[in-house]
Amino acid sequence: MNILILGSSGQIGSALCDYYTKKGFGVEEFDIMESDFEDLRIPHNPMLEAKLHRSDFVFFLAYDIGGSRYLKENQNTFDYVDNNMKIMVNTFNAIKEYNKPFVFASSQMSNMDWSSYGSLKRVGEHYTKTLGGVVTRFWNVYGVEKRDESRYGVVTDFLMKAAKTGKIDMITDGTETREFLYADDACEALDTIRLNYHNIDRDRDLCVTSFEETSILEVAQEVSRLFGASVYPSTSKDEVQKNSRNVADKYIQDFWKPKTSLREGIGRVALAHDLIQPDYETTK
Repeated sequence: MNILILGSSGQIGSALCDYYTKKGFGVEEFDIMESDFEDLRIPHNPMLEAKLHRSDFVFFLAYDIGGSRYLKENQNTFDYVDNNMKIMVNTFNAIKEYNKPFVFASSQMSNMDWSSYGSLKRVGEHYTKTLGGVVTRFWNVYGVEKRDESRYGVVTDFLMKAAKTGKIDMITDGTETREFLYADDACEALDTIRLNYHNIDRDRDLCVTSFEETSILEVAQEVSRLFGASVYPSTSKDEVQKNSRNVADKYIQDFWKPKTSLREGIGRVALAHDLIQPDYETTK
């Protein structure tokens, strides 16, 4: 079986490439970070069409996205909205033409109308449902990041600051909570969804999450534990999600459950980025 991963150099995409490669699947990668030809904003992209033709299943993970700092600075700009609309229109048209089964990576922010990121993901959900695909809503997945530091998610951002400067300066007071899921667990969830593709109830929300709330301050403290770094919360409140919280539908737990604790996952990311030694006990 050939798996096409759109957004293959992203945080989830790169982990998913490794996951399926280890399983012996054929993996088709597609990401603008690898070449200008792998740009989903190009209508009728011949490289995309060739890879779609020889693929059996598609994971649509590609998006103009980054962590809270990136969203705060970019999500309400014309270019951000335009980039993601072009990505979705061209990709959904190609998937429709080649009639491939697919999963679209949405977000738990898709009902937060003040966020252009959330609104755009909601549009993607509607596209997906018209084509019979499966929508997954991700809740703060973290893992190894190959993007530039302006796009880092909170875990990697804190790790880099702690390792390089010995201090973690936060952009909020850290009281806002999230549900953090390690990327390898997200890969297992996606593969389980693929295996159950035709039996998935499209009227239920597939929430890919740890189902455990953790404050951003607690994440900083976990990272600090690895390096002995000092934590400096800001006085600012969360402006990206405006401290809004959704309750995750537990439907996905009928066939998948996360395995990795936040402490263990943070340690693995630090190890993968060569920030700690291989013999460091990440779970202690």
